[in-house]
Amino acid sequence: MSFLRRLSTARLLAVLGGAAAVAAGTAAIAIAATSGGTPPPREPLAVAVHRALAAPAPAGVTARIRFTDHLVDAGGLPGGGPLLSGATGRLWASADGRFRLELQADQGDVQLLGDGRTLTLYDAHARTAYTVALPAGRADAGAHRALPSVATIERALTRLARGANVSGAEPTTVAGRPAYAVRIGPRGHAGLLGGARLAWDAATGTPLSVGVCAAGRSDPVLELTATDVSFGPVDASVFDVQPPAGTRTVDLTPQLRRLAAATAHAKGHRATPVAGLARVRRAAGFAVSAPAALAGLPRTGVRLAPGASVVAAYGRGPGGLLVLERPAAAGDRAGDALDALPAVSVGGATGHELATPLGTVLTFERGGVAYTVLGSVPPATAERAARGL
Repeated sequence: MSFLRRLSTARLLAVLGGAAAVAAGTAAIAIAATSGGTPPPREPLAVAVHRALAAPAPAGVTARIRFTDHLVDAGGLPGGGPLLSGATGRLWASADGRFRLELQADQGDVQLLGDGRTLTLYDAHARTAYTVALPAGRADAGAHRALPSVATIERALTRLARGANVSGAEPTTVAGRPAYAVRIGPRGHAGLLGGARLAWDAATGTPLSVGVCAAGRSDPVLELTATDVSFGPVDASVFDVQPPAGTRTVDLTPQLRRLAAATAHAKGHRATPVAGLARVRRAAGFAVSAPAALAGLPRTGVRLAPGASVVAAYGRGPGGLLVLERPAAAGDRAGDALDALPAVSVGGATGHELATPLGTVLTFERGGVAYTVLGSVPPATAERAARGL
């Protein structure tokens, strides 16, 4: 994760916020038109979902949007831009999968562009474009899937309800359109995650709003919603956005692939993973901590990930913790990128902490080892875990 450490704090958080915005934007590419305003009739959730999946896709969409971001306090991060503070903007999408999402702010606009092969985040204030190559074949992976029946959807919802609280299809209106809304929240110990909510057009099935909520808060922490939209073909020139000369380009593809590989290791997606504390300690090449429990949570697994990193899991489900340990490379200190974040004392070492309503990330170095503690937990829990390493 050294590439993240070389970014300024505001740019680092903007990239993370951009990822959230991309996820929301791709979920809400096709948004409903502005006519109407009466909630639709009440239907069972499985029926409403079936009709949404069966509805024909629009030829294209032009929309006004509102992006809400209460994930971090942008006040102490000058230059954070609309990805941190929230903003209004515009969205265009075509039937062939291209989209452009523009967030507008006084300190500079942010553009999110995708063509099915590459995703680009352009930050005008930083004069930087971040690019990610998408996995081949993902754009049309579901193009030829058969439409599931209502009974199939009912069975899927029943399975989902075993581990999550799922509301019904609530009739409502969004952007002046009749819509259905559903909220999904985790069961049991879910940490700080309250759930997600989605609203879609009752006639066309196209998403109108998507948001993520924190526990104990009714308003979304992150939300992308349509405010004014229309259907129709979108001119190809809308997607031809070229950053001005002098723009720095950062390709995040290699780093994200390594992160995905590390995640696969943590989940055991290998035939012969190096797992178990004794085996990991023999193979790691550095002094691995991984105590039996942290912050009252038992250790539930430990694996060796690519790059001689160790991933230890504590607890289960969304309320658990992950601890990443790796050798601290010279000149790869977290402070360069995280000095603007609050400093915390961790057993004589100085750590830096990013606390959000959805979770906490804490990094520090001690004895030649770099530690990262993260989870959907309050700062006090993450700090207690860090001090136990």
